[in-house]
Amino acid sequence: MIHVGNAPVRACLIAQAERWTGLKLRECIDADPQQRAAMVLEAASLRMDYSRQRLDASVLADLLRLAEECELPAAIEALLGGAELNASEGRAAWHTALRALQPPAPVARLVLDERAHQQRFVEQVLAGELSNAQGEAFTDVINIGIGGSDLGPRLVGRALGPQRKGLRAHFVGNLDSAALSAVLAGLDARRCLCVVVSKSFATQETRLCALAVRQWMQAQGGDVARQFVAVTAMPERAAEFGIEADKLFPMWDWVGGRYSVWSAVGLSVALTLGWESFGELLAGAEAMDRHFAEAPLAQNLPVVWALIGIWNRNFLDYPSQVTAVYSDLLEYLPDWLQQLDMESNGKSVGRDGQVLAHPCAVVQWGGVGTSVQHAFFQLLHQGQDTHPVDFVLPRHVPGADPQMQAALLGNALAQSAALSHGRAPTPEEGHTPQQAAWRTCAGDRPSSLIWLESLDARGIGALLAAYEHRCFVKGWLWGLNSFDQFGVELGKTLAQGIEQGLAGNESAWPDALLRLQAQGLKGL
Repeated sequence: MIHVGNAPVRACLIAQAERWTGLKLRECIDADPQQRAAMVLEAASLRMDYSRQRLDASVLADLLRLAEECELPAAIEALLGGAELNASEGRAAWHTALRALQPPAPVARLVLDERAHQQRFVEQVLAGELSNAQGEAFTDVINIGIGGSDLGPRLVGRALGPQRKGLRAHFVGNLDSAALSAVLAGLDARRCLCVVVSKSFATQETRLCALAVRQWMQAQGGDVARQFVAVTAMPERAAEFGIEADKLFPMWDWVGGRYSVWSAVGLSVALTLGWESFGELLAGAEAMDRHFAEAPLAQNLPVVWALIGIWNRNFLDYPSQVTAVYSDLLEYLPDWLQQLDMESNGKSVGRDGQVLAHPCAVVQWGGVGTSVQHAFFQLLHQGQDTHPVDFVLPRHVPGADPQMQAALLGNALAQSAALSHGRAPTPEEGHTPQQAAWRTCAGDRPSSLIWLESLDARGIGALLAAYEHRCFVKGWLWGLNSFDQFGVELGKTLAQGIEQGLAGNESAWPDALLRLQAQGLKGL
């Protein structure tokens, strides 16, 4: 396998990986637990404990050399300064400007004006000053969007849902009429606000779902002009749909969808939590941005987190990354991470347009602990492949029973230790060799503990911003552009051809086989 980095530092890291083939993580930990316990970084309200990763200070020093060699400090400055890092589309990737208390000068007026617009709208809705045609206050908000227009708001809305001070939130993402019907069932159409989030206002899934919700609302006596809001870069299309000018919020081309929850894309979250809590979300993210900008690489939490990912992927050859969240409220975090990492870095061509000679993004997967301990953790402990695990652990969850919370998080700590140390049945246990083999867990499997001080808006903001920066650092070191997603467009284009073909346009079929396969769709 060819690894990232230029020859000298690459040779050092390859040698480090070979050295680690002869080491056991269990033995390294047991030899000096105090030294391992110091492998911790803190930033904002996060604490990352990477003491059970298969690396040491010597490996980390070489990884930091790799980061310097790839001019990472200059790249961080360019990202935060609004440079045109998305070169394939001629754009900046300036999502950090959205959460800055004082945004950078070139976009300050734009961001602050729209933030004030959002705040004014949210406060008027929650005060009942903006109401339905009958003068009744709104009780529910329906977010209609897909991908980054859905996953970020859905994650934050679920994570902070118990702290709701405003409307009840519902999310429509997939083009699934049965799921849509389930969301709408029991809602009063006249007391719902609908937020349609689509940069183009032409995405098929969002367009069809919005049309269905509009039809439902009109049939129940709702008022589209009063009750529909759009977040889009195409206000003229939203106006044609029937949305009033004062209910249009912009999306800017220098913010990618998967990085956009900090903007009006998060409007449904603000309507649920209230503007003060939404401000706390932005503040938590900004605190992580400051850390990312100012901390030396060796103490920079997102940077070291990314370097661990590079080490595991490119030098230890691990094919995936597991995220196990120890709160049901974080159930959508693995889904959000899949889009963030795999859409951003799931590429094989570099920034120079050349095919990359090394593997990049890993498969992201995960779920909620302790439930997943009784599902895929069997594979993690005794499967043939090694899959590093990040345990995401909120110390304080509003409303949680302290004793049960301690037991829940204790389970995560136990799983982390079991992964690193494994189990080898002893002769005293009386097992036959065959029985002992069945019960053996090899151990030597890495994991990190990602502690979140409190499951509140500030903490969630810091956590998501740290993931965004981790993603960028990995993409930069891999030599690719983390901010385009041309691979997403191909299937969507073919789907349009199928739609037109079914409507009778024979020349629109993408290929002859699809034409035959789509016969089963006729008559639906």
